[in-house]
Amino acid sequence: MEEIEKIKPKLLIITGPQGSGNHLFAKIFSMHPTVEGWVMMKDEWQGHHQEPFNKYWQDPALLKDFKWDNTHYVTSISCPYYKDKKPQLPKYQEFITEAKKYADVVTVIIGRDRNILELQQKRVRGLKTYNEALTEFEKLYTLCNDLHFVSQELFFLYGSNYLKIVSKQTGFPIAYNHKTLLDDYLKEDSNSKYIKDIDKGKFDGQAKKSSLIDS
Repeated sequence: MEEIEKIKPKLLIITGPQGSGNHLFAKIFSMHPTVEGWVMMKDEWQGHHQEPFNKYWQDPALLKDFKWDNTHYVTSISCPYYKDKKPQLPKYQEFITEAKKYADVVTVIIGRDRNILELQQKRVRGLKTYNEALTEFEKLYTLCNDLHFVSQELFFLYGSNYLKIVSKQTGFPIAYNHKTLLDDYLKEDSNSKYIKDIDKGKFDGQAKKSSLIDS
């Protein structure tokens, strides 16, 4: 009899600029019962040193010793991330190349409004870092065959329907109707604190006039 080839598990890599939503999406993707990921309390922030795959990002060669006994895994890392109070660039090339030996790798890059990213990064870290992240992501565009984008804005706008589509696109299970997700995560848009109303927009007058004209 021919030996049946063992089906590889699926590893989802979530990455994005610092402050783009790495913790949010790590929690979302880890909610499904078939997924092994970064389990966090709903109101708890944790540093990346507590992320389950952290030591493998530091030394990807250690992945050979990882027990791949589940069907789906999630790992999250921001770009840059901070170690010993110093910015570090993820070892994308080394980690993904090694991980592909043991799992089918799906990569997701998080998007967030660049103005909000700049405000958030300067507030927390004192400087803007997203341009550095964009440079690093150029490597992912050629390195990753199964690459997708997710958006913090689209999550808060479309909610569970958005996650349902993301699940189809990535082929990765998402508990898009999870009670915690619906009751807590969608309760307050993380961008709202950055938004200030303006008195007048450049084309407000023309828009108001056109709305009075029969189409």
